Amino acid sequence: MLKKSSMLLSAVAAAFLLSTSAAASAAPAKKAEVKAAPAVKTEKKAPQKAKKAATPVVRHPKLTANGSWTMVIVPDTQTYIKQIENHGIMDMMMAWMVRRREEMNIQQVLFTGDLTYGNDQGYVDQIPETRFFRSGKLRDLIAHEQWKAFSRIMERMDGELPYILCTGNHDYGVSSAETRACRLNDYFPTDRNPLTRRQLVSCAPNTFGVRTLETAAYEFTAPLPDGRKFLVISLAFAPTDKDLAWAKKIADMKRFENHIGIVVTHSYMRASGNRIEKEKYALSKAGGNPGEQIFQKLVYPAKNIRMVVCGHVCKPDSWEHAVGFSWAKNQSGNNVAQLVFNTQAIGGGFSGNGGDGWLRLLEFMPDRKTVKATTFSPFFYGSTSTNHMAWKTDAKNEFTFVLE
Repeated sequence: MLKKSSMLLSAVAAAFLLSTSAAASAAPAKKAEVKAAPAVKTEKKAPQKAKKAATPVVRHPKLTANGSWTMVIVPDTQTYIKQIENHGIMDMMMAWMVRRREEMNIQQVLFTGDLTYGNDQGYVDQIPETRFFRSGKLRDLIAHEQWKAFSRIMERMDGELPYILCTGNHDYGVSSAETRACRLNDYFPTDRNPLTRRQLVSCAPNTFGVRTLETAAYEFTAPLPDGRKFLVISLAFAPTDKDLAWAKKIADMKRFENHIGIVVTHSYMRASGNRIEKEKYALSKAGGNPGEQIFQKLVYPAKNIRMVVCGHVCKPDSWEHAVGFSWAKNQSGNNVAQLVFNTQAIGGGFSGNGGDGWLRLLEFMPDRKTVKATTFSPFFYGSTSTNHMAWKTDAKNEFTFVLE
Protein backbone atom coordinates (compact mmCIF):
# COMPACT_ATOMS: atom_id res chain seq x y z
CA MET A 1 0.00 0.00 0.00
CA LEU A 2 2.84 2.35 0.90
CA LYS A 3 4.62 1.42 -2.31
CA LYS A 4 1.57 2.29 -4.39
CA SER A 5 1.17 5.63 -2.64
CA SER A 6 4.84 6.48 -3.40
CA MET A 7 4.42 5.60 -7.01
CA LEU A 8 1.29 7.73 -7.20
CA LEU A 9 3.10 10.79 -5.73
CA SER A 10 5.96 10.38 -8.21
CA ALA A 11 3.52 10.27 -11.09
CA VAL A 12 1.74 13.37 -9.86
CA ALA A 13 5.05 15.24 -9.42
CA ALA A 14 6.21 14.27 -12.90
CA ALA A 15 2.91 15.43 -14.40
CA PHE A 16 3.21 18.73 -12.57
CA LEU A 17 6.77 19.30 -13.81
CA LEU A 18 5.75 18.36 -17.35
CA SER A 19 2.85 20.81 -17.38
CA THR A 20 5.00 23.58 -15.95
CA SER A 21 7.66 23.08 -18.63
CA ALA A 22 5.10 23.12 -21.41
CA ALA A 23 3.51 26.26 -20.07
CA ALA A 24 6.92 27.96 -19.94
CA SER A 25 7.76 27.03 -23.50
CA ALA A 26 4.39 28.24 -24.74
CA ALA A 27 4.69 31.69 -23.10
CA PRO A 28 5.92 34.48 -25.42
CA ALA A 29 9.51 35.62 -24.82
CA LYS A 30 9.90 38.94 -23.09
CA LYS A 31 11.79 41.65 -24.99
CA ALA A 32 15.14 42.53 -23.46
CA GLU A 33 15.04 45.90 -21.87
CA VAL A 34 17.57 48.28 -23.53
CA LYS A 35 18.69 50.95 -21.22
CA ALA A 36 19.63 54.26 -22.87
CA ALA A 37 23.25 55.32 -22.37
CA PRO A 38 23.60 58.10 -19.87
CA ALA A 39 23.70 61.53 -21.53
CA VAL A 40 27.21 62.97 -21.85
CA LYS A 41 27.44 66.47 -20.60
CA THR A 42 29.59 68.64 -22.93
CA GLU A 43 31.12 71.75 -21.54
CA LYS A 44 31.13 74.73 -23.82
CA LYS A 45 34.71 76.00 -23.95
CA ALA A 46 35.55 79.52 -24.96
CA PRO A 47 37.43 79.64 -28.30
CA GLN A 48 41.17 79.74 -27.68
CA LYS A 49 42.98 82.84 -28.80
CA ALA A 50 45.98 82.31 -31.05
CA LYS A 51 49.20 82.65 -29.12
CA LYS A 52 50.88 85.94 -29.83
CA ALA A 53 54.32 85.54 -31.30
CA ALA A 54 57.11 86.70 -29.06
CA THR A 55 58.33 90.16 -29.95
CA PRO A 56 61.79 89.84 -31.53
CA VAL A 57 64.57 91.44 -29.57
CA VAL A 58 65.82 94.50 -31.41
CA ARG A 59 69.44 95.47 -30.91
CA HIS A 60 70.15 99.13 -31.52
CA PRO A 61 73.53 100.30 -32.80
CA LYS A 62 75.56 102.08 -30.16
CA LEU A 63 79.09 102.32 -28.83
CA THR A 64 79.84 99.87 -26.06
CA ALA A 65 82.25 102.11 -24.12
CA ASN A 66 82.60 105.78 -23.36
CA GLY A 67 85.40 107.25 -25.43
CA SER A 68 85.46 104.61 -28.19
CA TRP A 69 85.19 105.48 -31.89
CA THR A 70 84.21 103.75 -35.13
CA MET A 71 85.83 102.91 -38.45
CA VAL A 72 83.40 101.55 -41.07
CA ILE A 73 84.29 99.09 -43.85
CA VAL A 74 82.07 99.24 -46.96
CA PRO A 75 82.27 96.07 -49.10
CA ASP A 76 82.43 96.00 -52.91
CA THR A 77 79.62 98.21 -54.23
CA GLN A 78 79.49 97.00 -57.84
CA THR A 79 76.16 95.15 -57.59
CA TYR A 80 74.48 98.08 -55.87
CA ILE A 81 75.64 100.25 -58.76
CA LYS A 82 75.11 98.05 -61.83
CA GLN A 83 71.36 97.58 -61.17
CA ILE A 84 69.26 100.72 -60.85
CA GLU A 85 66.80 99.31 -58.31
CA ASN A 86 69.66 98.66 -55.89
CA HIS A 87 70.86 102.27 -55.75
CA GLY A 88 68.48 103.07 -52.90
CA ILE A 89 70.04 100.43 -50.64
CA MET A 90 73.52 101.87 -51.04
CA ASP A 91 72.14 105.37 -50.52
CA MET A 92 70.53 104.16 -47.27
CA MET A 93 73.92 102.81 -46.12
CA MET A 94 75.61 106.15 -46.72
CA ALA A 95 72.72 108.06 -45.13
CA TRP A 96 72.89 105.90 -42.01
CA MET A 97 76.58 106.67 -41.55
CA VAL A 98 76.04 110.41 -42.00
CA ARG A 99 73.11 110.48 -39.60
CA ARG A 100 74.89 108.38 -36.97
CA ARG A 101 78.36 109.87 -37.33
CA GLU A 102 78.25 111.61 -33.94
CA GLU A 103 76.36 108.90 -32.10
CA MET A 104 78.79 106.23 -33.36
CA ASN A 105 81.76 108.63 -33.37
CA ILE A 106 82.64 107.61 -36.94
CA GLN A 107 86.14 108.81 -37.83
CA GLN A 108 86.91 106.93 -41.04
CA VAL A 109 85.15 104.98 -43.82
CA LEU A 110 87.07 102.51 -45.99
CA PHE A 111 85.83 101.13 -49.34
CA THR A 112 87.24 97.77 -50.48
CA GLY A 113 87.09 98.37 -54.25
CA ASP A 114 85.01 97.31 -57.26
CA LEU A 115 83.20 100.61 -56.94
CA THR A 116 81.58 99.92 -60.33
CA TYR A 117 80.89 96.81 -62.37
CA GLY A 118 82.37 98.00 -65.66
CA ASN A 119 84.82 100.88 -65.89
CA ASP A 120 84.44 101.43 -69.64
CA GLN A 121 81.86 98.87 -70.68
CA GLY A 122 79.82 100.23 -73.57
CA TYR A 123 76.80 97.91 -73.49
CA VAL A 124 74.07 96.71 -71.16
CA ASP A 125 72.75 93.17 -70.86
CA GLN A 126 69.51 92.25 -72.59
CA ILE A 127 68.84 89.00 -70.76
CA PRO A 128 65.33 87.47 -70.78
CA GLU A 129 63.67 87.12 -67.39
CA THR A 130 63.90 83.31 -67.57
CA ARG A 131 67.70 83.50 -67.69
CA PHE A 132 68.06 86.26 -65.11
CA PHE A 133 69.32 84.30 -62.13
CA ARG A 134 71.32 81.76 -64.13
CA SER A 135 73.35 84.41 -65.90
CA GLY A 136 74.34 86.47 -62.88
CA LYS A 137 75.36 89.28 -65.24
CA LEU A 138 72.42 91.68 -65.44
CA ARG A 139 73.46 95.34 -65.55
CA ASP A 140 71.44 98.37 -66.53
CA LEU A 141 74.11 101.04 -66.95
CA ILE A 142 77.09 101.48 -69.25
CA ALA A 143 80.50 102.67 -68.09
CA HIS A 144 80.23 106.38 -67.35
CA GLU A 145 76.64 105.91 -66.15
CA GLN A 146 77.88 103.56 -63.43
CA TRP A 147 80.54 106.04 -62.33
CA LYS A 148 77.95 108.82 -62.33
CA ALA A 149 75.61 106.72 -60.19
CA PHE A 150 78.36 105.91 -57.68
CA SER A 151 79.45 109.55 -57.63
CA ARG A 152 75.89 110.78 -57.09
CA ILE A 153 75.33 108.48 -54.10
CA MET A 154 78.68 109.48 -52.60
CA GLU A 155 77.67 113.15 -52.67
CA ARG A 156 75.83 112.40 -49.44
CA MET A 157 79.19 111.74 -47.75
CA ASP A 158 81.08 114.75 -49.09
CA GLY A 159 81.73 117.29 -46.36
CA GLU A 160 80.12 114.99 -43.79
CA LEU A 161 82.56 112.09 -43.34
CA PRO A 162 86.08 111.32 -44.58
CA TYR A 163 86.21 108.26 -46.82
CA ILE A 164 89.02 106.39 -48.55
CA LEU A 165 88.35 104.64 -51.86
CA CYS A 166 90.29 101.74 -53.28
CA THR A 167 89.98 100.43 -56.84
CA GLY A 168 89.09 96.87 -57.83
CA ASN A 169 89.47 94.81 -60.99
CA HIS A 170 86.08 96.01 -62.33
CA ASP A 171 87.26 99.62 -62.06
CA TYR A 172 89.94 99.05 -64.73
CA GLY A 173 89.91 98.39 -68.46
CA VAL A 174 86.60 97.65 -70.15
CA SER A 175 84.92 95.45 -67.57
CA SER A 176 87.56 93.60 -65.54
CA ALA A 177 91.17 94.75 -65.50
CA GLU A 178 92.08 94.33 -69.15
CA THR A 179 94.13 97.55 -68.98
CA ARG A 180 95.20 100.19 -66.41
CA ALA A 181 92.67 102.73 -67.73
CA CYS A 182 90.47 103.87 -64.83
CA ARG A 183 87.82 106.61 -64.56
CA LEU A 184 88.27 107.17 -60.81
CA ASN A 185 90.07 110.49 -61.20
CA ASP A 186 87.31 111.81 -63.49
CA TYR A 187 84.78 111.56 -60.69
CA PHE A 188 86.93 111.60 -57.55
CA PRO A 189 89.74 114.12 -57.89
CA THR A 190 91.94 114.71 -54.87
CA ASP A 191 89.98 117.73 -53.69
CA ARG A 192 86.45 116.35 -54.04
CA ASN A 193 85.71 115.67 -50.35
CA PRO A 194 87.27 118.37 -48.14
CA LEU A 195 87.35 116.03 -45.12
CA THR A 196 89.33 113.41 -47.05
CA ARG A 197 91.54 116.10 -48.58
CA ARG A 198 92.61 117.22 -45.08
CA GLN A 199 93.89 113.70 -44.41
CA LEU A 200 95.63 113.22 -47.75
CA VAL A 201 99.42 112.93 -47.43
CA SER A 202 100.48 112.02 -50.96
CA CYS A 203 99.37 110.35 -54.21
CA ALA A 204 101.47 108.03 -56.32
CA PRO A 205 101.60 108.59 -60.09
CA ASN A 206 99.52 106.00 -61.93
CA THR A 207 100.59 104.13 -65.08
CA PHE A 208 99.99 107.25 -67.17
CA GLY A 209 102.01 109.50 -64.86
CA VAL A 210 98.97 111.18 -63.29
CA ARG A 211 98.83 111.46 -59.50
CA THR A 212 95.41 110.12 -58.49
CA LEU A 213 93.74 108.49 -55.49
CA GLU A 214 94.31 105.03 -57.01
CA THR A 215 97.39 104.65 -54.80
CA ALA A 216 97.48 107.20 -52.00
CA ALA A 217 98.37 107.74 -48.33
CA TYR A 218 96.27 109.40 -45.62
CA GLU A 219 96.86 110.40 -42.01
CA PHE A 220 94.38 111.04 -39.21
CA THR A 221 94.38 111.24 -35.42
CA ALA A 222 91.88 109.26 -33.34
CA PRO A 223 89.78 111.34 -30.94
CA LEU A 224 90.67 111.43 -27.25
CA PRO A 225 91.08 109.50 -25.04
CA ASP A 226 92.63 107.33 -27.79
CA GLY A 227 94.72 110.01 -29.46
CA ARG A 228 96.76 107.59 -31.60
CA LYS A 229 97.85 108.58 -35.09
CA PHE A 230 96.89 106.39 -38.06
CA LEU A 231 98.44 106.03 -41.50
CA VAL A 232 96.15 104.54 -44.19
CA ILE A 233 97.62 103.44 -47.54
CA SER A 234 95.16 102.66 -50.34
CA LEU A 235 96.55 100.48 -53.14
CA ALA A 236 95.36 100.19 -56.73
CA PHE A 237 94.13 96.76 -57.82
CA ALA A 238 97.06 94.43 -58.63
CA PRO A 239 99.60 97.07 -57.57
CA THR A 240 102.83 97.18 -59.52
CA ASP A 241 106.27 96.88 -57.94
CA LYS A 242 106.55 100.64 -58.40
CA ASP A 243 103.30 101.15 -56.45
CA LEU A 244 104.49 98.95 -53.60
CA ALA A 245 107.90 100.62 -53.48
CA TRP A 246 106.18 104.01 -53.24
CA ALA A 247 103.91 102.74 -50.43
CA LYS A 248 106.84 101.27 -48.51
CA LYS A 249 108.74 104.52 -48.79
CA ILE A 250 105.78 106.33 -47.22
CA ALA A 251 105.43 103.74 -44.45
CA ASP A 252 109.15 103.98 -43.65
CA MET A 253 109.14 107.74 -43.19
CA LYS A 254 110.22 108.82 -39.71
CA ARG A 255 107.07 110.94 -39.51
CA PHE A 256 104.99 107.75 -39.44
CA GLU A 257 107.18 105.40 -37.40
CA ASN A 258 104.82 105.47 -34.40
CA HIS A 259 101.59 105.47 -36.42
CA ILE A 260 99.19 102.53 -36.68
CA GLY A 261 99.51 101.58 -40.36
CA ILE A 262 96.51 100.23 -42.29
CA VAL A 263 96.59 98.98 -45.88
CA VAL A 264 93.36 98.98 -47.92
CA THR A 265 93.50 96.94 -51.11
CA HIS A 266 90.90 95.12 -53.18
CA SER A 267 92.35 91.62 -53.58
CA TYR A 268 94.58 90.24 -50.84
CA MET A 269 93.14 87.31 -48.89
CA ARG A 270 90.51 84.59 -49.11
CA ALA A 271 87.86 84.08 -46.43
CA SER A 272 89.86 81.06 -45.23
CA GLY A 273 92.58 83.46 -44.09
CA ASN A 274 95.07 82.42 -46.77
CA ARG A 275 96.57 85.17 -48.89
CA ILE A 276 95.95 85.01 -52.65
CA GLU A 277 99.05 83.81 -54.51
CA LYS A 278 97.94 84.12 -58.11
CA GLU A 279 95.35 86.09 -60.10
CA LYS A 280 93.86 85.42 -63.55
CA TYR A 281 93.53 89.03 -64.76
CA ALA A 282 95.48 90.64 -67.59
CA LEU A 283 96.94 93.20 -65.19
CA SER A 284 98.12 90.40 -62.93
CA LYS A 285 99.84 88.64 -65.81
CA ALA A 286 101.45 91.96 -66.77
CA GLY A 287 103.21 92.33 -63.42
CA GLY A 288 100.42 93.23 -61.00
CA ASN A 289 101.07 91.81 -57.53
CA PRO A 290 98.64 89.41 -55.80
CA GLY A 291 98.01 89.36 -52.06
CA GLU A 292 100.98 87.24 -51.07
CA GLN A 293 103.39 89.58 -52.87
CA ILE A 294 101.71 92.64 -51.32
CA PHE A 295 102.47 91.05 -47.97
CA GLN A 296 106.07 90.13 -48.81
CA LYS A 297 106.98 93.46 -50.45
CA LEU A 298 105.08 95.90 -48.22
CA VAL A 299 103.29 94.55 -45.17
CA TYR A 300 105.99 92.20 -43.86
CA PRO A 301 108.98 94.58 -43.99
CA ALA A 302 107.07 97.65 -42.73
CA LYS A 303 107.32 98.01 -38.95
CA ASN A 304 104.18 100.06 -38.50
CA ILE A 305 101.59 98.31 -40.71
CA ARG A 306 99.28 96.53 -38.28
CA MET A 307 96.14 95.86 -40.31
CA VAL A 308 95.14 94.97 -43.90
CA VAL A 309 91.55 95.36 -45.16
CA CYS A 310 90.32 93.85 -48.43
CA GLY A 311 87.24 92.67 -50.37
CA HIS A 312 86.96 90.93 -53.78
CA VAL A 313 86.32 87.28 -52.79
CA CYS A 314 82.78 85.89 -52.48
CA LYS A 315 80.28 83.28 -53.64
CA PRO A 316 76.52 83.67 -54.13
CA ASP A 317 74.72 83.88 -50.77
CA SER A 318 77.64 82.36 -48.89
CA TRP A 319 78.79 84.06 -45.70
CA GLU A 320 81.48 81.41 -45.46
CA HIS A 321 83.19 82.87 -48.55
CA ALA A 322 82.43 86.54 -47.85
CA VAL A 323 84.13 87.27 -44.52
CA GLY A 324 87.38 86.22 -42.91
CA PHE A 325 90.05 87.15 -40.40
CA SER A 326 93.59 85.95 -39.78
CA TRP A 327 96.86 87.01 -38.15
CA ALA A 328 100.32 87.37 -39.68
CA LYS A 329 103.67 88.37 -38.20
CA ASN A 330 105.68 91.15 -39.75
CA GLN A 331 109.47 91.35 -39.87
CA SER A 332 109.55 93.09 -36.48
CA GLY A 333 107.53 90.32 -34.84
CA ASN A 334 104.38 92.42 -34.53
CA ASN A 335 100.96 90.94 -35.25
CA VAL A 336 99.17 92.13 -38.38
CA ALA A 337 95.37 91.74 -38.44
CA GLN A 338 94.08 90.73 -41.89
CA LEU A 339 90.36 91.24 -42.65
CA VAL A 340 88.32 90.38 -45.73
CA PHE A 341 84.75 91.71 -45.93
CA ASN A 342 82.75 91.41 -49.14
CA THR A 343 79.02 90.79 -48.88
CA GLN A 344 78.17 91.86 -52.45
CA ALA A 345 76.65 88.45 -53.32
CA ILE A 346 74.55 88.13 -50.15
CA GLY A 347 70.88 88.76 -50.94
CA GLY A 348 70.50 87.04 -54.31
CA GLY A 349 73.95 86.37 -55.66
CA PHE A 350 75.66 88.47 -58.32
CA SER A 351 72.32 89.66 -59.70
CA GLY A 352 70.76 90.19 -56.29
CA ASN A 353 70.16 93.38 -54.35
CA GLY A 354 73.84 94.25 -53.92
CA GLY A 355 74.51 92.77 -50.49
CA ASP A 356 71.56 93.40 -48.11
CA GLY A 357 73.16 96.62 -46.91
CA TRP A 358 75.80 94.99 -44.70
CA LEU A 359 78.59 97.07 -43.16
CA ARG A 360 81.52 96.05 -40.97
CA LEU A 361 81.81 98.31 -37.91
CA LEU A 362 85.16 98.43 -36.11
CA GLU A 363 84.88 99.98 -32.66
CA PHE A 364 88.27 101.11 -31.35
CA MET A 365 88.10 100.92 -27.56
CA PRO A 366 89.53 103.58 -25.19
CA ASP A 367 92.17 101.14 -23.90
CA ARG A 368 94.03 101.99 -27.15
CA LYS A 369 94.45 98.39 -28.25
CA THR A 370 91.13 96.49 -28.36
CA VAL A 371 88.96 96.53 -31.51
CA LYS A 372 85.42 95.14 -31.55
CA ALA A 373 84.20 94.02 -34.99
CA THR A 374 80.46 93.79 -35.67
CA THR A 375 78.39 93.31 -38.83
CA PHE A 376 75.35 95.54 -39.25
CA SER A 377 72.76 96.27 -41.96
CA PRO A 378 71.01 99.68 -42.06
CA PHE A 379 68.79 98.13 -44.76
CA PHE A 380 67.29 95.60 -42.34
CA TYR A 381 67.41 98.02 -39.42
CA GLY A 382 65.30 100.54 -41.31
CA SER A 383 62.03 98.61 -40.90
CA THR A 384 60.26 97.38 -37.76
CA SER A 385 59.49 94.19 -39.70
CA THR A 386 63.16 93.34 -40.14
CA ASN A 387 65.17 95.35 -37.60
CA HIS A 388 65.69 92.23 -35.48
CA MET A 389 67.66 90.83 -38.46
CA ALA A 390 70.09 93.76 -38.63
CA TRP A 391 73.07 91.99 -37.03
CA LYS A 392 75.15 88.93 -37.90
CA THR A 393 76.40 87.53 -34.62
CA ASP A 394 78.34 84.38 -35.48
CA ALA A 395 82.03 84.17 -34.64
CA LYS A 396 83.16 85.31 -38.11
CA ASN A 397 80.99 88.41 -37.98
CA GLU A 398 81.25 89.51 -34.37
CA PHE A 399 84.62 89.23 -32.65
CA THR A 400 87.34 91.15 -30.84
CA PHE A 401 91.01 91.54 -31.69
CA VAL A 402 93.93 93.50 -30.27
CA LEU A 403 96.29 95.93 -31.99
CA GLU A 404 99.23 96.50 -29.68
